Amino acid sequence: MSPLQLAVLMMSLSAPAPKGGGDAGDWPQWRGPNRDDISKETGLLKTWPADGPKLLWKSEKCGVGFGSSVTSAGRIFLMGGDDAVTGTNEFLLCLDAKEGKELWRKPLNTADGAYNHGWGSGPRGTPTVDGEFVYVLGAKGDLQCFGVKEGNLVWAKNLVKDFNGVIPVWGYSESVLIDGARLLVTPGGPKGTVACLKKATGDVVWQSKGFTEPAGYSSIVINEVEGVKHYVQQTMQSVSGLGLDGQILWRRADLKYAVAVIPTPVVYKNYVFVTAGYGAGCSLIRLTKDGSGLKADLVYKNKAIANHHGGVVRVGDFIYGHSDSGGWTCLEFLKSDKAEGPEPKWQSRKTDKGSVTYADGSLYLYGEDNGAVVKIAASPEEYKEEGRFKLPFASQIPRRSGKRWAHPVVSNGKLYVRDHEYLMCFDLVGK
Repeated sequence: MSPLQLAVLMMSLSAPAPKGGGDAGDWPQWRGPNRDDISKETGLLKTWPADGPKLLWKSEKCGVGFGSSVTSAGRIFLMGGDDAVTGTNEFLLCLDAKEGKELWRKPLNTADGAYNHGWGSGPRGTPTVDGEFVYVLGAKGDLQCFGVKEGNLVWAKNLVKDFNGVIPVWGYSESVLIDGARLLVTPGGPKGTVACLKKATGDVVWQSKGFTEPAGYSSIVINEVEGVKHYVQQTMQSVSGLGLDGQILWRRADLKYAVAVIPTPVVYKNYVFVTAGYGAGCSLIRLTKDGSGLKADLVYKNKAIANHHGGVVRVGDFIYGHSDSGGWTCLEFLKSDKAEGPEPKWQSRKTDKGSVTYADGSLYLYGEDNGAVVKIAASPEEYKEEGRFKLPFASQIPRRSGKRWAHPVVSNGKLYVRDHEYLMCFDLVGK
């Protein structure tokens, strides 16, 4: 075992959620500290100037890519690629959070082979920072662990070669989950849909038995119901819960998914809310303990929210996100007087389809077509804008069919927005 691998092993006693090792406002993984797209920050600007919050800095060397940035201990991590056509030469980039200065970049040594680039090349996933280490997954299955300080490579695997995985049509898009000493990832394929590895070495703990569905584009989240901790993931065929030993505890395969399943599940107490585009709509699943396993009852399935890209966020008893069928939507997802489920509290097409995150009473929307960043009140009463601006810089990389799919990040009083090679940092405090 190398000294770096030994260091990761010593870090394995860390808390279940990844720790950036820095400020309380850090955003160390996909969708934030708890994978729910909720920032705990307060004191942010309630309204914006006409031209938006102040641009503090920009980086223009992030390459082609659709993954979001993460922050930890004064550093920013994100993935990119040098080739917009073939998807080769992927890399992990580390920037200084104060000025956007490049600290280091390391190649992923992208695996040979191809996937369908019809919607743009480059990495899709978001890095995960845990203590002194950062974990990444490239579009062709390159799974690697680096040291955060200098980018030392600790270990490397490939989901296809090492786990008999099958690359999804548009490339692996998952952001890996760190849970204590474990790393969870979804190779898909005949050897097992989900794999659990030792984060210190990349060695296999288990690969799911009897669960061999192809990988989708979603990321795993942790849930606990009546003392039963498990991992929730959705694929094209189902949404399922896996026990800590890799056995299926519950599964729903009656959601009628089609083409692609992208959004990350939302877990709340003993409920799981899932949604997908292409007419799939949304579903609420209620979990109850059943012997040593869990029983999964479908509470409702409807088309109130059909989220293609951009994800949804839960604020209290309400879900917010874009729906292909009605635009931006607020849904009181737990309450329904009808067997077919609740109807939206409000819907609006006043701004472009896109991604969403939450901070300090507001939702931050990022338009995938027009590049507009819009701040609205997180209120079930109405769609109410609190600010809007268009990004001052637009990617010069030919988009082909790809769009602005990186999610906005609110961290330590800053708003980070990516458009391929550009990462822009805006001041949300105004001091």
